[in-house]
Amino acid sequence: MMPTGKKAIVIGSGLSGLASAIRLKADGFEVDVFESAPGPGGKASEFRQDGFRFDAGPSLFTMPELVDELFHLAGRRREDYLSYHRLPVTCQYFFPDGTRLTAWSTPDEFARELAAKTVDSVDSVHHFLNRSAEIYRLTADLFMRKSLHKVSTFLSGTAFRALLNLNRLDTSRTMVKAIKSIFRDPKTIQLFSRYATYNGSNPYQAPATLNIIPHLEHAKGAFFPEGGMISISQALYNLAIDLGIRFHFNQPADRIVSDQDRVTAVLAGGKYHQASVIVSSIDIHYAYHRLLPDRPWPEKTLNQPKSSSALIFYWGMNQETPDLDLHTIFFSPDYEEEFRYLFDRFEVFDKPTVYVYISSKQNSADAPAGKENWFTMINVPHHRGQDWDKLIPRARSAILGTIESALGRKIRQNILTERVLDPRGIESRTGSYLGALYGNSSNNRFSAFLRHPNFSSDLKGLYFCGGSVHPGGGIPLVLLSAQIAHDLIRRDFDLS
Repeated sequence: MMPTGKKAIVIGSGLSGLASAIRLKADGFEVDVFESAPGPGGKASEFRQDGFRFDAGPSLFTMPELVDELFHLAGRRREDYLSYHRLPVTCQYFFPDGTRLTAWSTPDEFARELAAKTVDSVDSVHHFLNRSAEIYRLTADLFMRKSLHKVSTFLSGTAFRALLNLNRLDTSRTMVKAIKSIFRDPKTIQLFSRYATYNGSNPYQAPATLNIIPHLEHAKGAFFPEGGMISISQALYNLAIDLGIRFHFNQPADRIVSDQDRVTAVLAGGKYHQASVIVSSIDIHYAYHRLLPDRPWPEKTLNQPKSSSALIFYWGMNQETPDLDLHTIFFSPDYEEEFRYLFDRFEVFDKPTVYVYISSKQNSADAPAGKENWFTMINVPHHRGQDWDKLIPRARSAILGTIESALGRKIRQNILTERVLDPRGIESRTGSYLGALYGNSSNNRFSAFLRHPNFSSDLKGLYFCGGSVHPGGGIPLVLLSAQIAHDLIRRDFDLS
């Protein structure tokens, strides 16, 4: 029998932890959240420096309906907590040959732009986006909204439909091979290949099923929350407070306590806090290492190859840059070699692709008048003992050289203030194992099945969510991980 007490503990207050706490409270649980940091948000945090405000972590907001759902479950109006709007442009692209391309948010405009700037046609773009939509339609309910570690998932009509259309899921080809089967222009191929980086993977190895991602951005849309990305975590935290969820900041969980095969409490601050349900939203490696040191280590899922990490320069700039948008990409001249460096050599490429996010383009309060806040990032390997103190200045020089070459003018003298975050800092600040932003990589066709499940196989009442478990990292997927974990709780507690 399940315990009668409806007391739940959530470990970690990142977006998945906040979502889990809200879902549990909506189902009548008494909820406490333990967080080692001084405030909520996890990776989705912010900082201020010399008059500039920076979103420290995630910078892209898609599938806002997943956030809306949490307010609906709580019986509150999302508009009373959070406002957002759809972006007319998802990204501005700069290519090494001097081509500048605007990714308009509507598929028709985007297709016309690509046809005007490349040798590919409007029809080929629509064909690709339709294939992306088809993969989403066939797989979203199964791979993104259900546990892949329960037999019942594969006895459903959704699973049967996916199996009947297995050839349409494109699991046997890589992302790049599938993209090349539709497009001829290297610029178009590079543009769509970049979506592998959304979960820290290699498009030359990852299965073509991941070509689902462009659908989320170009059909469903990219959005900006008023006040910046921090507004999402702040809105969910404010909702949680209004619901009566208790937060314990600067209070890390020290141990998950169990009695035989069932969790009973969390040890934190020298006290035992009783609970019949425990949801861990922290990185799964640290969940086992710190909270479950006596439990068997699930080697099959935890020892998989890790995702990429990031090297971020937060720059307060002394002038505005009309050439750039909210999101801007400066592409590498050799994309395949860049990914070899990331995943084969575990080194920083000397001509990396550069991503720039400038929230002050949409939220003017983020920078002083006439200035901009640049979140400037390149993909780098996760931490494997590299000499980051030597690599950082080299990378900084390469980044500035790439941007200056594309813009045709110097910008380095405009940097008024700077902060740097490398994989070591990502690991220490966010608890991401080895600084791998997305946990395991998705560089083979079985990757989805090799992520850790959203439940413990040997401890009843213990569940997992967050970017290091199924279905993966990024705002939409971590919110879906909380939904999957909660669906399992509802089933186990017969709350349907």
